[in-house]
Amino acid sequence: MTATPRTTTPVYQGIPERRPLHPPYPLALGPEAVELTGPVFGPAEVAEDEADLTNRHPGQPLGERITVSGRVTDRQGCPVRGQLVELWQANAAGRYTHRQDGHQAPLDPNFTGTGRCLTDDQGRYRFTTIRPGAYPLPGQTAWRPAHLHFSLFGSAFTQRLVTQMYFPGDPLLAYDSIWNTIPDARARQALVAAYAPELGEPDRSLGYRWDVVLDGPAATWTEGSR
Repeated sequence: MTATPRTTTPVYQGIPERRPLHPPYPLALGPEAVELTGPVFGPAEVAEDEADLTNRHPGQPLGERITVSGRVTDRQGCPVRGQLVELWQANAAGRYTHRQDGHQAPLDPNFTGTGRCLTDDQGRYRFTTIRPGAYPLPGQTAWRPAHLHFSLFGSAFTQRLVTQMYFPGDPLLAYDSIWNTIPDARARQALVAAYAPELGEPDRSLGYRWDVVLDGPAATWTEGSR
């Protein structure tokens, strides 16, 4: 495996406007209160069509339509059933539908960029969406590679894990500041989806497979872990 260049990449500092200005507010009722009062998700709350990000508006979104699917498992390879999986992303031009996204790329009136689904009995999830575009980091010459944001919930809100999925062959990966915060080459590679034509829909979408391991030595990298 070719070594990832790490000397010329700036350390990721995040977006200044998103950094907290004050310390976390203490929970008056104790940490267990979050477990009791946090949101609870189930099949009745997640509609089947929420997993297709291309059908949420009257028109068709711009961009390359893709299908992303995979399994969510634990450290022993057992499927994690009924897991809430959320996805959000930039549009094909590399812009998020968010009022604080200052990228000058155009918004797509037919693409909001959010979706969710529940894993089935085999731990599988499946989304249909469009391939997001790269975008520049504010005030830098560096661009972030195309990526999808994922969050996965356990049995309680405090177990939420957030991570990112990348696309194979992207030349921007080796220079990405977030990618280069992961010291383990295997952990970095586990964030890259595999092209899987059998998962695509004929005349409609390209297929990609990306599996997630929630815990253990082979656990998928999550934001906040190093």
